[in-house]
Amino acid sequence: MAEDYVEAIADAIAERGACRAVDLVSHFDVTHATVNNTVARLKRDGLASTEPYGPIELTPAGRRLANKCRDRHQTVQAFLLKLGVSETIAALDAEGMEHHASKETLAAMRRVLKHGWPKEK
Repeated sequence: MAEDYVEAIADAIAERGACRAVDLVSHFDVTHATVNNTVARLKRDGLASTEPYGPIELTPAGRRLANKCRDRHQTVQAFLLKLGVSETIAALDAEGMEHHASKETLAAMRRVLKHGWPKEK
């Protein structure tokens, strides 16, 4: 959940220059209470900061996590596209798969993307 939220906050800041709770309510289709509770956890964990009625900012740790999530998402999506999955489905599937892929699997995906498929022995 934290990963989805920091990624969405980073995206909103990149797109609109700021992220507000209403942006997250719309993005995740949840209530303001859900967003407020999640942002409070992000603050507690040192990933975000905000003042009452102010925009939501990411801390340096939050930005690092958002970048890591974005990189994983892009890797999984690019790999799915290489397999021949359509762009729409690759984008949707990557959103869920990125959180469950191990470091080993992501490394293998990156190798295939960089060097192509390994030769069979």
